[in-house]
Amino acid sequence: WRAADSARCGTEEENRGAAVEEKSQQPQTGSTGPAVPHSRLSKLPLTRIKALMKTDPDVSLASQESVFIIELFVEMIAKDALVYAQQGKRKTLQRKDLDNAIEAIDEFAFLEGKPCSDNTQISIALRF
Repeated sequence: WRAADSARCGTEEENRGAAVEEKSQQPQTGSTGPAVPHSRLSKLPLTRIKALMKTDPDVSLASQESVFIIELFVEMIAKDALVYAQQGKRKTLQRKDLDNAIEAIDEFAFLEGKPCSDNTQISIALRF
């Protein structure tokens, strides 16, 4: 009943936690069982994000946590920009979509006025 209740209510993280807890309570049968694939928490290649972070002269070491936070930030701004691309009936994010997302959301105000080429077109392949 526990797995059924957790599937009906709670967040996705809570559901994963309940499944891990139930699995840990089951007796270990050795390595004869089927291999369980591990799900990735990240959607972008973390090594690429880390390499981009290290191009900043002020960054000498990028922790896994900071790389993951950068990924969450990119995902958040991409989702907001995607709304503007969809309003324009496009599948590819353009600079104007990012500009619109930055202008519309107060949390992105620190990004306003950053120099970048006006004809920049960004292709983002994120799984939403």
